[in-house]
Amino acid sequence: MERKLRILLVDDHAIVREGVSALINGQHDMEVIGQTSDGKTAIEQVQSCKPDIVIMDISMPGMNGIQLTTRIHEMCPNTLVLALTRHTDSTYAQQIIQAGAQGYLLKQAAAKDLIVAIHTLAQGGVYLDSAVASRLLNNGSRQTSGAATEQALSERETEVIRMIALGYSNKEIAAELNLSIKTIDTYKARAQEKLQLYTRAALVRYALERGWLGND
Repeated sequence: MERKLRILLVDDHAIVREGVSALINGQHDMEVIGQTSDGKTAIEQVQSCKPDIVIMDISMPGMNGIQLTTRIHEMCPNTLVLALTRHTDSTYAQQIIQAGAQGYLLKQAAAKDLIVAIHTLAQGGVYLDSAVASRLLNNGSRQTSGAATEQALSERETEVIRMIALGYSNKEIAAELNLSIKTIDTYKARAQEKLQLYTRAALVRYALERGWLGND
């Protein structure tokens, strides 16, 4: 029998935890192993339970989600973090990903998007809510510049890597840039080889460090 993904919920609103828990426990390949309303207790549960994924709010009393993510990343680097929040300000997304999170989803999203986000993280990817990704893309486009020459990336390679970091699929990038999927694959492979970065999470952090994703 395939092992289920073990998930910890951290949110100071009980009704949110109950709703998310019911949704997750209704899936065949994942389960909620614990839930709490504050960062201090969450740290204790992460240490004792070693969940695969922590789904957390950002705004919480005491320790906020960004601070908690930093602690989790330090204590249990194999535990993944998905922010589930109402904040549409892309600054929050940028900060929590820099702290070590692998995903950012708005509470306004559809239930199916949460399941997709969980699966994306479990498969080694990074998930950004499309609304936030669009804002980052619009703001970040003004900042894409000669910084790419640090690693000898071409302008098109930089553009492709930035869009990958924003959560766009190769198919979506191809449509946006009016290129074939095969061409996007080629640009991606060349850029990853130059940068020696082979996961989406690594590309996200690289893009954030260079300001390619913009600020609100």
